[in-house]
Amino acid sequence: MTLSHERSHTVGLLNSSAPVHMLGVWQEERHSAEIKMSSCREGAHCAEMAMVCLTDFEEYAKEHLSKATWDYYAAGADECCTRDDNLLAYKRIRLRPRILRDVSVSDTRTTVQGTEISFPVGIAPTAFHCLAWHEGETATARATEALNICYITSTYSTCSVEEIVAAAPNGYRWFQLYVYRDRKLSEQLVHRVEGLGYKALVLTVDVPYTGKRRNDIRNQFKLPPHLKVKNFEGVFQETTVPEEYGIPANTLDPSISWKDVYWLQSITRLPVIIKGILTKEDAELAVEHGVQGIIVSNHGGRQLDGGPASIDALADIVDTVQGRIEVYVDGGIRTGSDVLKALALGARCVFIGRPAVWGLAYKGEEGVREVLQILNDEFRLSMALSGCRNVAEINRNLIQFSKL
Repeated sequence: MTLSHERSHTVGLLNSSAPVHMLGVWQEERHSAEIKMSSCREGAHCAEMAMVCLTDFEEYAKEHLSKATWDYYAAGADECCTRDDNLLAYKRIRLRPRILRDVSVSDTRTTVQGTEISFPVGIAPTAFHCLAWHEGETATARATEALNICYITSTYSTCSVEEIVAAAPNGYRWFQLYVYRDRKLSEQLVHRVEGLGYKALVLTVDVPYTGKRRNDIRNQFKLPPHLKVKNFEGVFQETTVPEEYGIPANTLDPSISWKDVYWLQSITRLPVIIKGILTKEDAELAVEHGVQGIIVSNHGGRQLDGGPASIDALADIVDTVQGRIEVYVDGGIRTGSDVLKALALGARCVFIGRPAVWGLAYKGEEGVREVLQILNDEFRLSMALSGCRNVAEINRNLIQFSKL
């Protein structure tokens, strides 16, 4: 597909009507939601919005989601320094474009774990999609299936893994997993997703305890009564233990260690990918423990505040791994040129979290597809303007770090 064709396709997407939706609103906020929606009564059309870039979706979501929902998705830990640096770090990186390279034809395809995807962007594991759109993770799954990219389903989904597979039976999916004090909880989830055709397990390793997210504490964040962590439906008995993000507090196991990687490998045939590595030392240990991939991640800045931006940690980890396993990165990707920079520094693929939720808040499945299509179009354009005709031509020679 030519660049001009890509642009015309995007314009067609962006010219579609944009009804306002207020979903996932707490009972006590219904009145304010009705006020916000007063301009979109039955039979009326909301003002059309030109959604040109990912920050347009962010602004829409902030305006139309309830405060508690927006604060939950936007939250970083403590002072949010790491969350904010995830974005700023990309702006410190400059590209070194090559010219006169004949970029009349471009190809954004790549592979992850041996499976071809249409371009090197996937959906990171993000919780509670039904807070943003009533169809939740099933809408996300259909969007990623349509664009042929990887969707990492969160344990903390508001749709079950079975519902997600039924909604998008041909989608390419990995499953994100935590290790719980009761190992049977983790083991049962592994067997469920393996039987459903998920293609890899993504073990999140940076949450021995949940980070301090100040606005969630101030808002006393809880899922509204009509939503549940569906993968654990019927698992936990009625208890007086306080709830933390939809399940009883202290369910996660802070004793998790490298031996649990071996334990996980012993109960599954699926590839194991570790999410949450930020140092070359841990990258080397991951390789030594036989995992098939690393996601360089600081959990969207939601865990340890003051750690490195994910993109700043990437190059050291890539140099340590030296191609023995695949390396991916998440955190702070907002443009196609961000994708290009991450690949130039050695990432096989990037994953986005919050932008997918913004797309859901805008228009459900169609909104997620628009977010992904904009990223794909921007990535293709950035490749061409940098002199790259395909993903294989992207390398570190494209990168120069700003002295500012």
